[in-house]
Formats: sequence, structure tokens, C-alpha cells
Amino acid sequence: EAAQQLGVGIENLCGGAQTCGKCRVRIEEGHFDRENVTSALSHTSPPSEREQAYMERHEFGPTDRFACEARVLGDLVVFVPESSRTNKQIIRKSARERVIDLDPAIRLYYVKVPQPTVEDEDRGDLERLMAALHERFGLEGLSVDYRVLPDLQRVLREGEWGVTVTVWDDREIIRLQPGFHDRAVGLAVDIGTTTIAAYLCDLEDGRVLITDTAMNPQVAYGEDVMSRISYVMEHDDGLEKLNSAVIEQLNELAKSTTAQAGLEPDDVVEVVLVGNTVMHHLVLNISPLYLGGSPFPTAFCNPADIKARELGLRVNPAANVHVLPVKAAYVGADNMAVVLAEAPHEQDEITLILDVGTNGEILLGSRERLLSASSPTGPAFEGAQITFGMRAAEGAIERVRIDPRTLETRFKVIGREEWSDAWASPESEESETSPDGKRPRRRKRRPEPVLARGICGSGIIEAVAEMRRAGIILKSGAFNPELKHERLITYNDLPAFVLARAEQTAIGRDIVITIADIRAVQLAKAALYTGARLLMSELGVEQVDKIILAGAFGSYIDGERAMILGLFPDCDPSRVYAVGNAAGDGARIALLNRAKRREIAQVARWIEHIQIPLVGEFQDRFVEALDIPHATDPFPHVEAWLRGEEELV
Repeated sequence: EAAQQLGVGIENLCGGAQTCGKCRVRIEEGHFDRENVTSALSHTSPPSEREQAYMERHEFGPTDRFACEARVLGDLVVFVPESSRTNKQIIRKSARERVIDLDPAIRLYYVKVPQPTVEDEDRGDLERLMAALHERFGLEGLSVDYRVLPDLQRVLREGEWGVTVTVWDDREIIRLQPGFHDRAVGLAVDIGTTTIAAYLCDLEDGRVLITDTAMNPQVAYGEDVMSRISYVMEHDDGLEKLNSAVIEQLNELAKSTTAQAGLEPDDVVEVVLVGNTVMHHLVLNISPLYLGGSPFPTAFCNPADIKARELGLRVNPAANVHVLPVKAAYVGADNMAVVLAEAPHEQDEITLILDVGTNGEILLGSRERLLSASSPTGPAFEGAQITFGMRAAEGAIERVRIDPRTLETRFKVIGREEWSDAWASPESEESETSPDGKRPRRRKRRPEPVLARGICGSGIIEAVAEMRRAGIILKSGAFNPELKHERLITYNDLPAFVLARAEQTAIGRDIVITIADIRAVQLAKAALYTGARLLMSELGVEQVDKIILAGAFGSYIDGERAMILGLFPDCDPSRVYAVGNAAGDGARIALLNRAKRREIAQVARWIEHIQIPLVGEFQDRFVEALDIPHATDPFPHVEAWLRGEEELV
């Protein structure tokens, strides 16, 4: 908390539960003249039993502490090592080009209003404006947002009685501008647990004017939804802090997107928000406490229309904020936005849609029947519970290949284009031969190349799949006892495989995959796979026609290697699609087409929600799904890859 107040970013993947070990810091001891302070380990609270046990297992230094556990009792100088620093997450949530039928709730009307006369003294300026709108456009029964009234007379006269009227949903005047204006803009926002994506759209032609993204600042209080529920539970001001954090970030995005478009936040006259149910509650300043325990009741499920000023959003204060419906505690408005974007309810094919994340959301079906569920995959795919796991920030290993013959690895890290086997040695980057060929000359120093700092979700999926393909691990996930290789080592008393050598890393240590990491991935993938298979059983199908990987994380997953892992059922690889931020696409559709809002409200009620953990077969199916790819289910495509009959890219 002290580091947060000082603006120092420290990893916090477990939300302060003392389980991830990512917040390790070192207490520097001695007197520091520049600061004129004496720092000592004794100036912190004693470690808990859990922290002490973790320190012993993971070779902590004598003055190392968990930042989430150590309380400040006196002056301290603290060193934050590279592996514990929060780097800016790389967020790629660009808008897909798609055709959207335009039917926005916002309409602009330019109208000339008759000037007042002595004979017309029983009508005010507002009444004459209403009469002009009725006469010119047939609009009647309009209400007026109070914020319009104080400036009404000034605007009419400034425009010489010609004004542009912004009307919401054919029923309310929310803005008045002097003269003729032909542009109205709205903001579609996907509030993710980790990232927020905002799309500034032209409401007249549907174009995405500006896309901007940001980290969800709530990550400072916990990486996943359960840790944020816990934060609200444990702190009297928890809801206030989480709400104000996300609202302030939304205001920053409104400011940045409009500035890039040459506009002002006041020009935003409608907003659509989507997010999982916990994010939905927090942005609306509703406590998520009851979502944390059975029967997991939501505050409300239906769509909502709320004034921007009521939420504290600094856009046009009269702007409407439309919030899509939620289906259940862990099937949120973002999932309904995915339905809107991918339209499985309009198709004959059986489609499986997976939003892979801390809480895996699953949709399965067609126009005949559509099922939804959530399957708690845990934070392994977000980097938590993995020895060298991290968010998708610069230096994170995101792609992995292992040669089945030599077991040598190559990988790609975020922030560097070339694969690791093409990385130049430091010497080759420092000098080159002079033109006469006789002497080396110093090159102009280049920026320090990005080295590996850890491994993110897409990287850990590929690493475990490649280890299975290369025979390093068996179907059970255990290391192959018959293999001997220098990359197979013991790390903290656990069998491990060296993925990146120390000289390839920014932390000066080998980055390894341990048996515990493999088990964490198995638990996560088994939860998602079991959820999908149980929905298939409920629907009465053995195969799906296509699989859609949604969400920003889904964009980075290699579909073939995810299938080797057993993340989802076997399917023709050419029918596995990564669609990126489908929730953001759905939010844009809702912003630009009010009929689609009514449609998704109806579809949300029609979708059947299945509570996966309550299904009787869950435990047995889950255990079978722990194997890679599965203990009993057929995976003909995977078998062909493992036998070398078909090539992987």
C-alpha cells in the first residue's frame, strides 16, 4: 500500500493472499546519507507462518519480504527486483472492421425556432422549440434533461434561432448547440478485470474514430474478481476505492479518445458499458459481496440506462449510459456482448465460444438452443501460480517451440520481434569492422534489447503443449523418467525444465517450468474443458462445428497447441478462430444499433445457464480432463501431431 501511494508498481497477482510470491522485495539495511534514514529489517512486522514457509521453499534472501505482508514500522529503504516490478501490460484490443446496421439511440435535428413576439407571451422558448420539432420532424412527447434548461435561451439566441437538438431514443432532449452540427459521438467500453478498452465511435456513420486501452487500475487491489470481492469484504472503504479507481480511468479514456479526435469529453452523448458481473457491479457502485458466496445472487440482471452524471463520468452530463444485461454471477454483460458480436443464436452450426481467463466463460449452441456457463480456471493463465509467471508485459515469453530431437528451445518475448535463436550476442551488437577491414570500431550504442523476464498465459500454454509434443512430459503431466538432458533439472526440490537460460533473461536466472507449474496449467485447462464437455452433453452433441476463442487473451492463443494441451475438445483446426475482443465488438454494436439492445435483452433471458460445479458428473469428468490432452476422449488431430503424421506450424 505504501508503494502504491508512491507510484511504485509491485506485482500483486494473488491480491495479497501470500500465495504467488511475485511481490518479493529486499529490505536494505544500514544508514543512507542521501535520505538521512536508517533502514533495518526490524522496521517491518514479523513474517507470517505462510510467508515463512514460502521463503524457506523458494530460497529467499535474509532480508527478503513479501510486500503484501510486511507492515512498515519505521524508516525503510526497499529494493524492488526486476522480477517483482509491474511493467506496463501490452494491451492489444483493436476494433475489428465489421458491418453494423446503423440505428443509434442518438439523433441530431437542426431546426429553426420562431422568435418570441408580444402576442406569443404565453409560450416560453422551450415550448416554441418543442412546437418547431413537432412541426418539422413529427417529434412529440419529448422530455428535456434539466441540464439543457439553464443554457436554453442563450443557445437559441447565439444560434440566431437555428439550433441542433440532440435527442436520445426519440424521447428526451439531452443537448442543444447553436447553429448546424452533423456529428455526434459515443463511447463503447469493455471493462475487463485486467484491461479496459474504449472505442470512440461516430454515431452518424458508425466509424471507430479512436481506440484506446488502459490497465484496469483495480489490479492494485487484486488481480482477479474474487480478490476484489475480498478487498471489499475486508475494507470499509473498499467499494469506494474500487469504484472511484475504475470511474477515474474511464474519465481518462474519455479525455484521451476525444482529444485524439479533436473533440471534447462533453461531445460524448452516449456510452455503452460491458464487463463481467463483478466489474458491472463495481462500476455502478454496487457492492459485489453477495456474488462471492452461494447462491451468488446479482443485484440485477436486466439492462440499465443511467445518466452519466449519476456515475461520475465526465462526458456530457446528460448522456445516457447503457449497460448490457448480465446472465448470472459469473456470466456477465461482456459475455452477452460476445453473443451480440458472434450471433450463435442466429446460426445452424453448433458453435463453442470460449473466453479464456481467470473465470472461463463458455457459450455453446445454435439457433435451436444456447447454453452458457462459467468454469473457474483460476489465475494460472494470467501468470499467477506459475513460478516465473507474469502478465503480458514487455519481456514476457509469449511463444515457445521445442525441438523434439534435441530438446533445445526457442521463444519470443513481448517487445522483441525475432525469436530467441536469432538473438545476437552482446559482442556482435557492440562493434563492427571498419571500412579498411583492419580494426574494429564501436557502433553507436543501440537501445538495450528486451530479454525474458518471465512467461505469460499464451507462453505457458505453448510451453506445456510443446513439452508434451517433445516427449518431455507424459500424458499424465509427469516428467518422462527415461529422458536425460541438461535442461532437465531440479528447482526448489521440484523436477523442472529450463525454458530460457540465464543469459537470455533480464533477471539473471534461468526461467524454468516446474512440475508444479504444469499441475497448475492442468487444473486450469481441465476446468475449462470439463465445462465445455458438460455443456455438450447437456446439448446432446459429441462434436462442435466450430470453436471461437474470444477475449484479448484468446487472440494470442495458438489454437493447435491449445488443442494439444486439451484446453477444448478436438476440432478441425481450420474451424478454430481467434476473434479478439468480441465483447468490445458487441459493445460497439449496442452503441450503434438500439434494436440490438432489445435483441440481446431477449436473448439473455432465452439463454440457459448451467452451474457447472453443481453437475453430478463434474468431478469425474474433471479428473479425466487433467491428462494431456485427455484420459479417454478422442483427439484424432492431436494424435496425428504427436505421431508426426501432420506438421505443426
